[in-house]
Amino acid sequence: MLWFWFKAAVVLCLVPRCLGAAARLYTEEDPLVILSSSSLKPTVSNSSSAWLVQFYSSWCGHCIQYSSTWKTLAQDVKDWQQAISVAVLDCAQEENFDVCRDYGIKFYPTFKYFRAHSPPTDIGTTYRGADREIQSVRRLMVNILQNHTRLDWPEHCPSLEPLSSVELLPLLGQRSDHYTAVIVEKPHSYVGREVILDLLQFSGVEVKRALSTDLPLLDTLKITDFPSVYLLHPNGTHTPLHVDKRLRFFFSSSLRMLPGVQRRHKSDSSSSSASQKGALPHKQNPEPWRDFDRSKVYTADLESALHYLLRVELATHNMLEGEELKIFKDFVTLVTKLYPDGGSVVKLMETLSDWLLSLPLQRIPYQAVLDLVDNKMRISGVFLGAELRWVGCQGSRVGLRGYPCSLWTLFHVLTVQHDAMPTALDNTGLEVEAAPVLQVMRRYIRTFFGCEECGRHFEQAAAASMDKVETREQQILWLWNQHNMVNYRLAGSLSDDPLFPKAPWPSPSLCASCHEEKNGVHVWNQENVLRFLRHHYSASNLSPQYSLTPPRLPAPHQDPDPVQTRRPQEEHRGGGLRSSQSLDPGHLAHKGEKGVGVVEHIRDGGAEGAGGGVWILGMGFNSVDMSLCVVLYVCSCLFLMLLFFFFKVRSRRWKLRHSRLHV
Repeated sequence: MLWFWFKAAVVLCLVPRCLGAAARLYTEEDPLVILSSSSLKPTVSNSSSAWLVQFYSSWCGHCIQYSSTWKTLAQDVKDWQQAISVAVLDCAQEENFDVCRDYGIKFYPTFKYFRAHSPPTDIGTTYRGADREIQSVRRLMVNILQNHTRLDWPEHCPSLEPLSSVELLPLLGQRSDHYTAVIVEKPHSYVGREVILDLLQFSGVEVKRALSTDLPLLDTLKITDFPSVYLLHPNGTHTPLHVDKRLRFFFSSSLRMLPGVQRRHKSDSSSSSASQKGALPHKQNPEPWRDFDRSKVYTADLESALHYLLRVELATHNMLEGEELKIFKDFVTLVTKLYPDGGSVVKLMETLSDWLLSLPLQRIPYQAVLDLVDNKMRISGVFLGAELRWVGCQGSRVGLRGYPCSLWTLFHVLTVQHDAMPTALDNTGLEVEAAPVLQVMRRYIRTFFGCEECGRHFEQAAAASMDKVETREQQILWLWNQHNMVNYRLAGSLSDDPLFPKAPWPSPSLCASCHEEKNGVHVWNQENVLRFLRHHYSASNLSPQYSLTPPRLPAPHQDPDPVQTRRPQEEHRGGGLRSSQSLDPGHLAHKGEKGVGVVEHIRDGGAEGAGGGVWILGMGFNSVDMSLCVVLYVCSCLFLMLLFFFFKVRSRRWKLRHSRLHV
């Protein structure tokens, strides 16, 4: 037992070092190009070669599982780089948020290909095929090349079209300074084109292809099996090329081993320069490790979840309309009514909810939502930190836990809050559903969640048993049970964090009474589990440590001087804001416009007003006034249009009447 605790202590001591040295999902050692927001457009625009780029998210479990396949593909086609290159871009990195939104990335992984010599305005073509195995994607790359025209054909890519006997037979008996390999194959075979690209970076051999339907060629060369390679030697002789198996690898390897065939010198260092040009720069200062208590839920995780959800995941949708808009409104309403602890985050969600419900529009540009989330109107008391700061959801390295963990946590908290405040959703339209939190979560995951594979798994689970949930208690337990089912499924996978392995939760150390044994088999005491969940995800168990949100201001009768608030000593490494800093106007100014509203709120003495749901804008308007302004603006536009048409018709009648008088 002592030895176990010693090993655990060693692991915990090494965590910060592991965080700094941990590799990302893809590294510069992989045979592909790692792009960033600054290098994507310069790399793929006006390029002499085509590009196939995987936009992924390092927190997406399916992306993590698929990374080995993508690396194998890149290794398999690394000799094709002068014609078409393979690259990746991590949309989970904050510096890449905007570029992923600009390129329309909504789900992960997304494959986009860019034609050679494409203009800077080209955002690529999305590959929507369900089959993403190596052979299928490799054939996609061949098709991408063949879809080029003569005008935009990649500079270093030879022709992939089959030649006829009229073009090939005259080559027999001719002397040359290189070998000519003729691959004869069936019309739907890709072997010939793949071998042509495999030999692209080799000198001393030229590869051409012909089809098995060309009978004069078959009769002359005496070819009966397909695919076959017929070799024209430099001295003018010609013979079949014998291989053990009629497969691409055997053909390519045999041709590379011919006398005088050698790899071209990389005078332009195209692959290495591309890798350096597109590489994502390493952060010199890795994310600091934040000590935390596993028995607590941290508001920093909830705020980070909302920050990523509102500013990144949803921002990939340029326009919200129809069902998407309704789902977004339901989500905002749910968070507004059930998010614990009040404060500036709830005020933001209430402002957003009031604004959405007051607009008589069927479609909303998401940029307008972003402007409100970023508090461009400087509404006092409204703030949501624009930084990912994982605490209870931090992983041992980049790409583990993070956003998925925080999203689970957010909905766990909302189920418990709904149980604690059963009337909170009255008159919202959500109260008619038996499990409103689960239903909103299901619709959101199905529509907006970036990891498509994860969304499909959750939808299958919801379709199988969510309709059986009828009470608030069952709602809490259903989500807990599904979370454990996901942990069972992903345990030991590439997305499993070795420091926080996926295991049945809560652990015996957190809730010993939750675990029982019957006939030697482990069972859950669901009554105790429910009691534990109600406490663990309650508002009273939320810790504000490391939170970016300024602390709630004291009541008016208390001393409002924020400098008197002491910073907890245990935050010595967490990077949390000092209380004096968080309320200092100069400190908040560099945070952008989000800080200005908080400063104005402080200058006003922190008075919340008797209404509790009304917030003072910089110009003296509240959210209801702003809604009325929008309605008034729309009505004014309609009135002016009617007035214009009225005078237009009247002027026509006047002209017609006077023209008749002259006649």
